[in-house]
Amino acid sequence: MHESARRTSTRLADGREIIYFDEAPDRVHHPDRRELPVPEPLCEARLDPLTGDWVAITAHRNTRTMLPPADQCPLCPSTADRLSEIPDGDYDVVAFENRFPSFDSRTPDVEPYIDGQELFERRRGAGRCEVVCFTSDHGTAFAELPVSRVRTVIEAWADRTAALSDLPDVEQVYVFENRGVEIGVTLHHPHGQIYGYPYVTPRTRQIVEMAGGHRAATGRELFADVLAAERKAGTRVIREGEHWTAFVPAAARWPLEVHLLPHRHVPDFAALSPQERDELAVIYSDLLRRCDDLYDTPLPYVAAWHQAPVGADRDLMRLHLQLFSIRRAADKIKYLAGSESGMAAWINDVPPEDVARRLRDVAERGDRPADR
Repeated sequence: MHESARRTSTRLADGREIIYFDEAPDRVHHPDRRELPVPEPLCEARLDPLTGDWVAITAHRNTRTMLPPADQCPLCPSTADRLSEIPDGDYDVVAFENRFPSFDSRTPDVEPYIDGQELFERRRGAGRCEVVCFTSDHGTAFAELPVSRVRTVIEAWADRTAALSDLPDVEQVYVFENRGVEIGVTLHHPHGQIYGYPYVTPRTRQIVEMAGGHRAATGRELFADVLAAERKAGTRVIREGEHWTAFVPAAARWPLEVHLLPHRHVPDFAALSPQERDELAVIYSDLLRRCDDLYDTPLPYVAAWHQAPVGADRDLMRLHLQLFSIRRAADKIKYLAGSESGMAAWINDVPPEDVARRLRDVAERGDRPADR
């Protein structure tokens, strides 16, 4: 933990773990006063024989909370009149096991084949899903947090990545934030999630395959070469630091897509040095503010932090952010239609170089502080 944050682990009323990351060293945590049934998750994964991809089937998630009013938000602190998922009356950063998980190691065993057909393989959806609340303030956003708080969030991401990676059922840990109803957010409170998958995800498998082929052909790391080429070209670079570079990828799929890479090979958050975490807090905060400034309105986005698998190919997959939005103009949304949804063949109407130029230019509007 960095010197300004203190980690405390305890349990909610139904046995789920909750972990506080406190910037105030003297904060006292309160017990969960709710009466909750013991979780009985029903998670399974089914293998698509045509693609080799695992698909999670989770019927219990269909009843999860959907866009409640602010005074009923389950991620706000508890009060004397209303008890939430956070027992305390205030908090800094907190992570807890999701009440409606996509993967959970407590899920029961399933028969190995659907309908007894060996072609249709399935397994229990073991793993773990956590919610990470960035602040107790319901009305703010990640882009509005002070850099010191972003630094605490990064520490929480590193802590949880290490903890989930140690679980026997987990093969990959994925950190992400969904923001905006256009993306499909079900709770407006500033928060993200962490998935501990019981398999390596399709996108990671594809990247590892490409990185392995690149190493076999050149003897070099693919991410290092991509980063070097983007920095040399410069046309799509948004910001460079000592340890990180943010750029729009040359073959961006989305109308707005930014990648953020560390300059050295780092497989996951847990492997970042204190200096890399410090700079990441500054650059990531700046990047999110630029994105909100682009259309002078809060940007709907997915912030997807790709990490290496837990047990294999850690020399091929580098930690990196893929930040993307479906907004293609101030008043237009890109919908995934026939080509993207049906064939996974992407068509982007917005040139990556234009997006990079506009994201560089927004920093010049007004006197935006580098830290606040």
